[in-house]
Amino acid sequence: MNIIIFFIILLVLVLIHEAGHFFTARYFGIRVDEFGFGFPPKIFSIKRGETEYSFNLLPIGGFVRIFGESPDEESINGKDADKSLINKPKYQQALVLFAGVFANFILASILFSIVFFMGSPLATDSIPLTAKTNMNEKLVVLSTLKDGPADKAGLKAGDIILGAETEEEKLIKPSFEEFINFSNKPGEVIQISFLRNNKENSLTVIQEKNISLGRAFIGISPGVLISGEFSLLQSIKYGFETSVLTAKDTIYSFAKLFGGNEEAKKVADSVIGPVGLVKVTGIVSDIGIGYLLSFMALISISLAVINLLPFPALDGGRLFFLIIEKIKGSRINPKIANSINSIGFIILILLMLVVTYKDILQLI
Repeated sequence: MNIIIFFIILLVLVLIHEAGHFFTARYFGIRVDEFGFGFPPKIFSIKRGETEYSFNLLPIGGFVRIFGESPDEESINGKDADKSLINKPKYQQALVLFAGVFANFILASILFSIVFFMGSPLATDSIPLTAKTNMNEKLVVLSTLKDGPADKAGLKAGDIILGAETEEEKLIKPSFEEFINFSNKPGEVIQISFLRNNKENSLTVIQEKNISLGRAFIGISPGVLISGEFSLLQSIKYGFETSVLTAKDTIYSFAKLFGGNEEAKKVADSVIGPVGLVKVTGIVSDIGIGYLLSFMALISISLAVINLLPFPALDGGRLFFLIIEKIKGSRINPKIANSINSIGFIILILLMLVVTYKDILQLI
């Protein structure tokens, strides 16, 4: 089920991104040869006007083939040269390339706004301060260690922790720090009260010694849920501001990734690929639909930021080429540009394979 939810999320995010390119290109009179739902092999297609709408076997997003995006003799000097992207003014080309990123940002803002209005927890810490001061915090179980003390006792991802108690200590609605630091005695029994499906439950967990941690543990990954109640206008405002802050934090994380220091290593270790995202999707879907929507918004922002990187084959790389052409006053040789973009695409695929391999190793 988790993989189905993940593919639906991926399909929506990528199609929204490609729809941004599609509608902007059409607005400027640029020919769009194909709008693909999923990736080949092709199952069937429908032709409407100049565009072929194809439905493909692999449900991992979609694509658009814009005439003149990969320049050749036909798109530069052919009979439809006036409908070619390469022959349009630079500002129009830039807007077409930027439209996908903008579409992902708008989608994220809408999703965050819905979550604020629902009063549901958000899957991000990048929340405006004015909103955060009017929000409540809850401690949730994000995941449990398989065959760990909590897993054996019956605690599950999505359970909201209400309290914890030993013979000597008692916590009510603990904060993240309080719960992490609560008790450290192997063999000691902790009674945990929690909320599951809006019903209060309790169970007992026996702490075990963890040699690598150097302390007792119960085997859960806790997280903080932040939620509040807001009007429609407030939700729209905070949804947009949360998208801006999330984009800033994502850009900052990418900047740290290339810093070449200890922080760069931490960011690199936290990077996950499709396999890891499937696992996380399962966790957030257990917490609730609102949390899942805000997680979807986070991925949408990440997709937008990644596509803006000045790397060949990405929208940011093509925008970078446009800037170079504007400065030098002439086009980059189409064969050179196409070759660089092809090499960039191969590198991106290899990076994805490396990240996926890392995800699989962590699951083994």
